[in-house]
Amino acid sequence: MLYRIFTFLSRLFFPAVAALLCHSCANMAAPTGGAYDVDPPVVRKAAPAFNSLNASASRIEIEFDENIKIEKPSEKVIVTPPQKNMPVIRSAGKKAIVELNDTLLPNTTYTIDFTDAIADNNESNPLESFVYSFSTGDRLDTLSISGKALTAQNLEPVTGIYVGVHSNRHDTAFTHVPFERISRTDSRGKFTVRGMAPGEYRVFALNDLNRDYKYDNPQENIAFLDSIVIPSTAPAVRQDTIFRDSLTIDTIRTVHYTRFLPDDVVLRSFLSDFQRQYLQKYERPEAQKINLFFAAPTDKPTFFLLNPERRDDDWYVVERSAKNDTLLLWITDSLVYSRDSLRMQINYVRTDSLNKNYIATDTLNFNIKRARRERGSAEKEEGEVPTRFLAVRANVQSTFELYNPIRIEFEQPVVAFDSTYVQLSLEVDSLLEAVPFRLEPDSLNRRKFTLRPRWTPGGKYKIVIDSAAISSCYGIWNNKYEQSFTVKPLDQYGNLEISIAGLPEGMPAFVELLDKSDKPFRKSYIKAGMARFQDLPPGEVYARIVVDENNDGVWTTGNYEEGRQPEEVFYYPGKFVIRAYSDHAEDWNVRSTPVTEQKPLEITKNKPEEKKRRDPNLERQQQQQQQQRNSSFSGARGGAGAGNSSDMSRQQPGGLR
Repeated sequence: MLYRIFTFLSRLFFPAVAALLCHSCANMAAPTGGAYDVDPPVVRKAAPAFNSLNASASRIEIEFDENIKIEKPSEKVIVTPPQKNMPVIRSAGKKAIVELNDTLLPNTTYTIDFTDAIADNNESNPLESFVYSFSTGDRLDTLSISGKALTAQNLEPVTGIYVGVHSNRHDTAFTHVPFERISRTDSRGKFTVRGMAPGEYRVFALNDLNRDYKYDNPQENIAFLDSIVIPSTAPAVRQDTIFRDSLTIDTIRTVHYTRFLPDDVVLRSFLSDFQRQYLQKYERPEAQKINLFFAAPTDKPTFFLLNPERRDDDWYVVERSAKNDTLLLWITDSLVYSRDSLRMQINYVRTDSLNKNYIATDTLNFNIKRARRERGSAEKEEGEVPTRFLAVRANVQSTFELYNPIRIEFEQPVVAFDSTYVQLSLEVDSLLEAVPFRLEPDSLNRRKFTLRPRWTPGGKYKIVIDSAAISSCYGIWNNKYEQSFTVKPLDQYGNLEISIAGLPEGMPAFVELLDKSDKPFRKSYIKAGMARFQDLPPGEVYARIVVDENNDGVWTTGNYEEGRQPEEVFYYPGKFVIRAYSDHAEDWNVRSTPVTEQKPLEITKNKPEEKKRRDPNLERQQQQQQQQRNSSFSGARGGAGAGNSSDMSRQQPGGLR
């Protein structure tokens, strides 16, 4: 009996166990791996040690608590003094390895600024503002200066430009001697030059195209300070916020630290007005046209035909750009444009290998292949050839802006065109009345004309150019041009008056209104501290001021050889909202906001890189770790800040300040 019961239970138990095991196997899951890693790598040790004196090793190894990687070392890692031979910077497991290929200089502080290049290998958590230093002498220099580099013309942050210093204060040091110490700007244009000894320095920025750390190429963007910089330190106090988590504040503590000065250096970057000059391209796209393209603005070239020989100016009409870098020759003599091949001698400005300009003489050949006639004479008799008219274009639309003049452009240069060929009328009580206007020919392009009347807001107008009234230099007549349009009424515009303070007294300056792409669309000179704009379309506008020192109406770049800074530019730190049928009065003190903070982010093209969101406590802990590494060195003699136990966060990883 017991045997039967046991057998029965066995038949039930073992299948149940087997089924349970099968179910468990089918639903196996991988381990979760714990919480997501947000901690950056932690330094364990370095060889040579941090802030070592009398160091002689050109190979540096820094060990971390986890495997690391170094991102974009050639861009992000800055070794100073600058190295002629590129150092080898790489990661190997938990180590960052730097091999310096230049001979170490005696009695020199070496600084390796990793910025945020080092990150853990798995989650790419960056170790931000990480700096390693050592000295080949018995003193470690710890002074630093910092600031921001901006593009002089539009206050855009300059990314990746070198910032260097010279204790040699002679002007030629920048052009003949490599920088003594360097830094590089980040995505916000910020920089810090570290490891400086006490003394007087000149500060420069250089977009170093040939990596020789000196300004020997006029195609390199540069910046320079007129004043001498003396690095120093000062005691300072800040409030540190300690977070319980990423949102909750635990405590706020007062921290005493050492501030490294100056920390507000502003460098205004510009490209010299020097440009290499040469004939870039020449062509004859049509029988009647010759195009000449020059690489840079230049003096007007001289030329004459060799074949057929013509030394007069009666065989062409010239059309040119404002700075002569583009010339279009309309060949008006049929004996010339009927030839398939032309030869021209041209004298123009060219730049040699030493960047000196001279007058070059070239002989140019212009050939053209004429298309074969596709239709025979019999086909011509079958139908009439359509009449070809001289094309006329104008900027007139059915609804016209009150502030715009009428611009007229012809397809080809015209023999004659004046106000008698144009009829402009205003509708008054269902009748058209003639409107007086001024017709202005373009000084550079003989095909363009500007018609300037005094518009009546809301008025209905009509412009007419009669057919066959105008002939081109090739004997082609115009067809009739007629367009009716309405000028917008005043209630669709607003007016803006800006009261401006903080500019140099008596210095010419103008205000440019900008659209959302930072492009200027209106300009007004400042008179008696005021700039006025009338008939503005409704919407949001931005503004900048150009201090026009040479009073030429445009922004002018700088020149280092002449010691001339680029003309100053200021941005209104906000925006103006123009409402229809409203007058707006605004005040603007150009000095009330630092120039580094003036340009609105909405129209800033070089926006700062987004950083990974991290626990604020981690940044504070990271800062303290770097401070401990530096405070462990207490035997430095003669270096500014040596033996100072205060917070050195201006030189160390960034914390909450």
